[in-house]
Amino acid sequence: MRRFLSLTLVLATLAQAQVVIPFWHTAGPPGNTVLEEAIKSFNESQRTYRIEARYVGDYREAGVKLLAALRSGGAPVLFHGELSFLPRLAQEGVALALNPYLQNLPKDLYPEMMRTTQVRGQTYGLPLGLSVPVLYYNKDAFRARGLKPPRTWAEVEEAASRLTSRTSKGLVISTDIWSFNALVMSLGGSLVRDGLPAFTSKEVVEALEILYRMVQRGHAQARNLAEAQFAVADFLRTKAFMGIGPTTALPVVLAQTSLPFSVGLAPLPRREGGAVPLSGAALAVLKGASPEQARGAVAFWLHFLEPKRQAEWVRTTWYLPLRKEAERELADFLKDPERQAVFAQAEVGRPWSQDPELVVWYSYLEEALERSLKQGVKPQVVLEEAQRKAMGVERR
Repeated sequence: MRRFLSLTLVLATLAQAQVVIPFWHTAGPPGNTVLEEAIKSFNESQRTYRIEARYVGDYREAGVKLLAALRSGGAPVLFHGELSFLPRLAQEGVALALNPYLQNLPKDLYPEMMRTTQVRGQTYGLPLGLSVPVLYYNKDAFRARGLKPPRTWAEVEEAASRLTSRTSKGLVISTDIWSFNALVMSLGGSLVRDGLPAFTSKEVVEALEILYRMVQRGHAQARNLAEAQFAVADFLRTKAFMGIGPTTALPVVLAQTSLPFSVGLAPLPRREGGAVPLSGAALAVLKGASPEQARGAVAFWLHFLEPKRQAEWVRTTWYLPLRKEAERELADFLKDPERQAVFAQAEVGRPWSQDPELVVWYSYLEEALERSLKQGVKPQVVLEEAQRKAMGVERR
């Protein structure tokens, strides 16, 4: 009995000595299983740190919950959020700069992917899952009309025209910031230049004119953010035959349903000099964290980056591998030529949202996209209005 009490006391003392790291994450199915396994194995692999995880919804839900917790108390130490949220957290002093804790990192980390979590030269996050955009298409419909996957935006317009019928559209368009920015970057443009909104720049106007033209001709269906589930349904129910989404979209769909047709994957059409956005999520260590908790967060991230675990994460979620070493484990996964071509876009992937003000500005842009694509207002008009509103926001 005395030995049992002694053992209990030792275990209790060890538990008290551990550095506890409350962690809010946004990983739903199918990726949650890999993340949860990583948390479990990290906690079991050492006695210094303990991750206590909680799922808090998708990116937008998690952001709302975090802001509420920061105001009222109860925010976690470690937060898994969407990349465009990170610069704002850094500006507000909510996310801690992690440079002092990032010594002796693996040499095979992709530099451009690491740059996605930098704000003005400082690292405020740890990339966890990064994706690139994909042009998804209905292979059966393309085959029936003798079409090949589009390589230019002119070919997208042509394919949309030929695929459109009385009951179906060639393309479904989402009026969210991510989808539109992907098109802008593919044309060589940017939504922000020199720290200011660039909503009336040549490439931004051209991007909206491409979408506007297809909608006005009846070849594309526009869906706003509130209709996101309908945009997916349009494609799945063959009400539309093309759509743009991240690499991670297809595994989520396949985890929930079987498809009645073959899905094709193509790289996003890209002009010479254009790029594709590296988007996704990162871990941020929040204010109030002790140095020991920050070190523990980085230790967990490095545990997550082990090549075999990275490979399993990629196979499950279709996020990009963050380490070159993981690609050796993915030789079978990348044998598929379509998947290989899509993942190869990482070579022209660039961070897309590193200005803290963009999280304020983009509501004006999304409003402009909806007015143009769903109400028929000319692109130049709505973009000029969005630019005025964004320029009127006081910068910090």
